[in-house]
Amino acid sequence: MTLAFTKMHGLGNDFVVIDGVRQSVVLSPEDVRRLADRHFGVGCDQVLLVEPPEDPARALFRYRIFNADGGEVEQCGNGARCFAVFVREQGLTQAETIPVETLAGLIVLQVESDGQVRVDMGRPRFLPAEIPFLAATEADSYELEVGGTTVAIGAVSMGNPHAVLLVEDVATAPVARLGPLIEHHPRFPARVNVGFAAVTGRDRIDLRVHERGAGETLACGTGACAAMVVARRRGLVDAQARVHLPGGSLVLSWHGRVEDPVFMTGPATTVFHGRIER
Repeated sequence: MTLAFTKMHGLGNDFVVIDGVRQSVVLSPEDVRRLADRHFGVGCDQVLLVEPPEDPARALFRYRIFNADGGEVEQCGNGARCFAVFVREQGLTQAETIPVETLAGLIVLQVESDGQVRVDMGRPRFLPAEIPFLAATEADSYELEVGGTTVAIGAVSMGNPHAVLLVEDVATAPVARLGPLIEHHPRFPARVNVGFAAVTGRDRIDLRVHERGAGETLACGTGACAAMVVARRRGLVDAQARVHLPGGSLVLSWHGRVEDPVFMTGPATTVFHGRIER
C-alpha cells in the first residue's frame, strides 16, 4: 500500500505529516518507527496525523502526534504550526482560525497574514498529579537526584510533561548526559521532556530541549512554552519573550496567572511531498 505524506519542519523540528481525512490511515508503532528512521524511512522527529474531529461542533480536525520511537503523545507546538499550514495547503480548509482536538484537549491555531502561525497552547498546569510528577505538594522548584548529583527543576505540563533546568549557558549545558536520565526518572511516570534554559534578558531565553522519545531536537514548541512559564513564574522575564532555540526563535506570551493561556507564534515550512510503500 502506498502512503502519501508531506515533509515539514518548524525551526528544524521536522515532521512527516499524513492526511488521514482523504486516505485511510492506521499507524502501528512499527509503522511510525519506520517512517521516522532517517536511514531506512523518510526521517523525522515526529509523525503527525490529520483526522476528522470526534466533535465537529467544536473542532475542524483531530491532531495526533507520534514520537520517533512509535509512542503517541499529547501535544507538540512546532507540529501544531505545521498542522495549520498543511491543512490549508492541502485544501482541507481555508479557515484562518483552526480549532483542533488533541490528546491534551482543544487548541486553536491562528494563521497570521505574514504566514506565521499563532497557537493558543492552553493554560500551563503545575499540579504534580496533572504533569504527572511525583511530589507531595506543588512548588516553583523541586530537587531531583539524577546522575549522582542533585539538580533543581521547574515542572509543568503544556499538554505534555516538561522539566526545566535554569543554566548559565546553553552551549555548555549537559543536555546529552542529563537529558535521557531525567526523561526516564521514576518521579516522571509518563517520562518527561527536558529543557535547559538560560535567561539572558527580560525578553529573551536561550533554550535546548531533550524531547521524550526523540532526543535533542533543533526546536520544541511546548518546551519553549514551558521555559517561558517557569521563568515568568520566578519573575525572571516579562509577559512576552523571544525564546531562541538551535533551529530559530519563537515568540511566547503569558500573563502569569494560572488560568491564562500561553500563546506561541512562529513559522512552519513545507519541505517536500512524497509517497512511501508501507
